[in-house]
Amino acid sequence: MQASTLAPPIFAHAVLDEAAEWEAFSRPVPQRAGTWESYLAIEGMYCPGCSLVIEQALSGLPGVQGVEVNGATATARVVWSPRKGRPSQWLQALERAGYRGMPAADALAAVPRRQAQRLLLWRWLVAGFCMMQVMMYAVPAYMAGPGEMTADVAALLRWASWLLTLPVLLFSCRPFFGSAWRDLRHGRIGMDVPVALGILIAFGASTAATFDPAGPLGAEVWYDSVTMFVFFLLSGRLLEQRLRDRTAGALEALVRRLPDTVERVAADGSSERVAARRLVIGDRVRIHAGEVFPADGRVLEGETQADEALLTGESKPVARGPGDPVVAGSANLAGTVLVLVECTGDATRFGQVVALMERASMEKPAIARMADRFASPFLAGVLVAAAGAAWWWWPQGPGHALGIAVAVLIVTCPCALSLATPAATLAAAGALARRGILVRRLEALETGATVDTVVFDKTGTLTAEPMTVTAVHVRDGVAREQALAWAGALARHSLHPVSQTIAAAAGDVAAAVEAREYPGQGIEGMVDGVRVRFGSAVFCRGGFANPACEDDADGFRRPGCAQRTPAESARVHLADGHGWLASFDIDETLRAGAPAAIASLRAQGIALEMLSGDRPDAVARLAQRAGIGRALGGQSPQDKLDRVAALQQAGHRVAMIGDGMNDGPVLARADLSIAMGQGVPIAQQRSDFIIQGGRLDAVPALLLQARRTRRVVRQNLGWAAGYNALSVPLAIAGMMPPWLAGLGMAASSLFVVLNAARLARMHHS
Repeated sequence: MQASTLAPPIFAHAVLDEAAEWEAFSRPVPQRAGTWESYLAIEGMYCPGCSLVIEQALSGLPGVQGVEVNGATATARVVWSPRKGRPSQWLQALERAGYRGMPAADALAAVPRRQAQRLLLWRWLVAGFCMMQVMMYAVPAYMAGPGEMTADVAALLRWASWLLTLPVLLFSCRPFFGSAWRDLRHGRIGMDVPVALGILIAFGASTAATFDPAGPLGAEVWYDSVTMFVFFLLSGRLLEQRLRDRTAGALEALVRRLPDTVERVAADGSSERVAARRLVIGDRVRIHAGEVFPADGRVLEGETQADEALLTGESKPVARGPGDPVVAGSANLAGTVLVLVECTGDATRFGQVVALMERASMEKPAIARMADRFASPFLAGVLVAAAGAAWWWWPQGPGHALGIAVAVLIVTCPCALSLATPAATLAAAGALARRGILVRRLEALETGATVDTVVFDKTGTLTAEPMTVTAVHVRDGVAREQALAWAGALARHSLHPVSQTIAAAAGDVAAAVEAREYPGQGIEGMVDGVRVRFGSAVFCRGGFANPACEDDADGFRRPGCAQRTPAESARVHLADGHGWLASFDIDETLRAGAPAAIASLRAQGIALEMLSGDRPDAVARLAQRAGIGRALGGQSPQDKLDRVAALQQAGHRVAMIGDGMNDGPVLARADLSIAMGQGVPIAQQRSDFIIQGGRLDAVPALLLQARRTRRVVRQNLGWAAGYNALSVPLAIAGMMPPWLAGLGMAASSLFVVLNAARLARMHHS
C-alpha cells in the first residue's frame, strides 16, 4: 500500500510522547537501567520481506538501540532510551517508508486490522468471481479448431475478458501494485516488484492484442492467466493472514484479556468504575461473575470458581474463597467477590506471561533471518533473468518473448521461501501456548528437536507440595485410624512440614491437651486421656518402655532397632506409656503425571537423569518411584554444571528441567532449558520454555512438537527450494506458460502455509 493511500492517523503522533501513553505498550528491559522495549503493530506489510525495510527505517533514529520486526506477525519490537528518543519519531519514519505503526496494546489497533481482513477477503472474492468468468470465455479459444470461431466472436470474447479483468487489476491487485511502487520509490526490490511487473506486462500485452488483433502481439492474450494468478496469490495471503491471526492474534487476545474498567470499592462502601490500569496496590475491587480479574490479589469476601487455564494450564476451574489468591487474567465463573489488589501491571503473573509471549513472537530463527537477507539479491537476479529471457526469445516473436518474461517474473517470487520457517515456528508456538507452555526463544524449537537426554531437578520439579503419608504401621490391637487421629492431634501443634502432613492426613478427629513441642525432637501431650509422644524414634523411646526389636510379620523393623535403608522413606513414630504405638512413613509427593511423562519420554528414545542437592537416599527413592534409572544426590550447583557439561562433551544434546535458584547456571549451560511455571524468576530468565502449572506431561509434548516443527520447516524449505530449482529453468526455456507459472507460484505459498498450519494442533505424546 502506498504511503499516500494510508488512512489518516487515528491519533496524533505527539500524544504517544507522553510517558503515561507510551508506558501502556512498553515495559523496562530487565537488567538494563533506563532502557525500554515497545511493541508496534505495523500496517501495510504484505509479505515477510518487508521486515528488513522496517528495521532499516527505525534503526537509525535517536534513542533506538535495537529493532526486531516479524513479518509473519506484522509487529515490531523497539528497544530504546526515553532520554534520547520519542515514539512519534518511529511513526513518522514508518510513514516515510510507506507503512503505518500504532501501539500493539492499543485497542484502536484492532480496528484497522479487522478492516484489512475484510478488505483482503473482498479482493479475493472479486478476483475469484472474475477469474471464473474469464476462464469461461477463454475455454472456447482453447477448444475451438481452425475455422470454428469467427473473428467477431473471438474479438467479443477478448473484450469481455478485458472488461472482467479490469476490476481484478484496479481493485484486487492494489496491494501488489502499492507495495511494489513503495519499494521502487525507495530504491528497493521487494517481493511484490516482480509480481506487479508480471501482472502489468501480461495485462498490457493482452490489452494491445485486444485493441490491435493484427499487431505484433495480436496472437497473445493472458487474461485468464492474470486473473487466475491473482486469485491464487490472494488465496495464499488470505490463508497466511488466518494463520497469523491464530498465532499473533492469540497474543493480541491475551494482551486484551484484561478489562478496560473495573468497579473499585472505597473505604465507606461506595463504588465507582475506573480504568483498570489506574489500580494501585491496596485497592479493593468488586468482580462479578463473567468478569476477568484485573490484577493479582486476595479474596476478601465471597466465593467463586476461577478459570486459570490460560496461566496455569489447569483446565478445571478452581475454588476461590476468603483468603485465597486470584491472578490477573483469570476469569470469575460464579459469584461476586471482593478482592484486595496486591500486584498490578507488568509485575503480575499475567504481565510476565504477556512479556514472554511478546518477546518470543518477535524473535526470528537464524534460518528465517538468512532467508530475508537472501530475498533481495534473489529478486534482483529474477529481474535480470526475466530481461535476459525476453531478449533471448525476442527473435521468435515479441508476444512469445513477453510471455516467457512474465512466466519468469511470476514463478520465481520467493514468498514461499520467506514464509517457510516463521509460519511453522509461530504456528507451533501458538499451539504450545494453548497447552500452557510459553516459548521464550523461537530458535529453541529447532534445538528441542535434537535433544536426546533430559535431566530433571528433583525438588519442585518432580515433586510437589505437600508431602504425603505413604504407609501406617501399628501395634497389634491398635486401629490405624485411631493411631493416625492421635498423631494428628499432636501434629497440629507444630509447624514442621512433617507434622503438617500428618495433621492433614488425620483430619480434625481428636484433640490434644497439654501439648508441648520439643524442637527437633517431637511433641508430647494428652489425647483421649492417654499421654502420648509423636516424633523421632529416640524421642518416642525417652520416658517410655523400649519396645522389643523383633520383626513384625510384615518385615517392619520397630524404631530404635536399626537404621533405615536408603530404600525406606522418612519415618515418624507414636508411642504411649507401654511403648511403640505406630510408625508413619512420610515421603515427598511425586508430581501428578510424572511417571506417565517419563514413560512417554523413554518411548521417544530419550535418556533420563535426575540431579539434586538432596540426600542421595531420598533422590534414589524418588527416582525409583518416578522410573528414572540414573539419579545423583548431594549435587551442588557446580556438580550439576559439571555433569551436564560432561554429557555434552560425550556428544549428547541435553535438556535441563528445573525451578530453583541454584538451577540458573545449569539451565544456562544446557542445550535446551525448561523452567516450571512456579519457579523462581532467575530460573525462568535462563530458560527457553516455561511450563505453566507444573504439568510434566508438557515436557514430552514439547519435545514432540519441536520435532514436528523441524520436520515441517524442512519440508517447507525443501519444497520452496525444489520448486524454484525446477520451475525457473522451465520458465526460461519457454516450457511454462504464464498461467502455469501463476498457478505454481501460488500453489507453493499455499503448500507452505497449509503445511505449517498443521502445527497449530498438537499431537498427544
